[in-house]
Amino acid sequence: MLVVRPARSSDLPALERLAGTATPRLTNLPAHRDRLEERITRSQRSFGRVVDFPEDEHYTFVLEDRERGEVVGTATIRAQAGAVDAYYTYRQETLIHASQQLNVRREVQTLSLSHEVSEASLLCALSLDPRYKGTSAESLLRRARLMFIAQYPERFADLLAVAFPGFLDESGESPFWASVGQHFFQRGYQEINHIAGVRSKSFIAEVMPQFPLYLPLLTPPARAAIGREHPDHEAALEEMLAEGFVRSRHVDIFDAGPVIKGERDRLETFRRASWHPVRIRPASSLPDAEPAMIANQKLGDFRCVVARYALSPTGQLMLSPEHAEILGVEEGRAVLAAPLSLPDAIDALDEGEL
Repeated sequence: MLVVRPARSSDLPALERLAGTATPRLTNLPAHRDRLEERITRSQRSFGRVVDFPEDEHYTFVLEDRERGEVVGTATIRAQAGAVDAYYTYRQETLIHASQQLNVRREVQTLSLSHEVSEASLLCALSLDPRYKGTSAESLLRRARLMFIAQYPERFADLLAVAFPGFLDESGESPFWASVGQHFFQRGYQEINHIAGVRSKSFIAEVMPQFPLYLPLLTPPARAAIGREHPDHEAALEEMLAEGFVRSRHVDIFDAGPVIKGERDRLETFRRASWHPVRIRPASSLPDAEPAMIANQKLGDFRCVVARYALSPTGQLMLSPEHAEILGVEEGRAVLAAPLSLPDAIDALDEGEL
């Protein structure tokens, strides 16, 4: 039985393991014990805080396999991406260079340093044990955060964003960083990625060039990497596009990985989620039904599981005693349910401002 819940202090060894095995290594999930311990403490404070609007809260969740008795995944929501330090990205733009005298008009693609994403709520720091990749556990961990946001909208921005790891070459280096950032820092991608995870990305903006980068001046491998996700995250990106996120003009300042955006109320989980009172019945008597994410309405004791979306004729959600116990709900209490399946992802066009 798998359940998503808030992280607690005893999860620290599991978070260390998940940070160390993430592919590629994640800036926002550093394999650093002190930083991870701070993350858990900060998360616990955020869950316990009275919030009227999003600020610097971080909510860290874990995926627990109760049969194995181990934590097998983690994911985080940053209520406001740039609440403390500005959240920097590169924004893809087009400049027009024209001369009537020479009868020349050229459109040139550029990248400009931006902190526009700072106001969005950021879904980040997701790492899953390789044994569970490609299963419903992956979708549960990724989208349970949306079930949490749906219940506490005042804690988050109307705009959600996800930054995906960018393309790396066979040696694990970023062609984009080699063509841009390394000229200013004289450090390799892996080293600078670790430094930013342990400290902050804000120091990057202090040294990176403030003027637009002209794409024709970059190396061909660097240009090809812009907006391209790491191969291990292709399926995750497709799922989030199916959820209703769209590609934006923003890319990561390190590896140029894509940043996608989604208006909260237009995402599938929010549109299809509904409240139902619980009716507890033996698992053997439950009718066959499509799987769904089921979440309780307890802030600090939030739980989200996958169970059958089986409704009684009167609209009650029928749960097994085991699921009801994990969720901590009694008969008659309401739970939030949303289908686990999503429409097929389609290619989304850039939609301008983020």
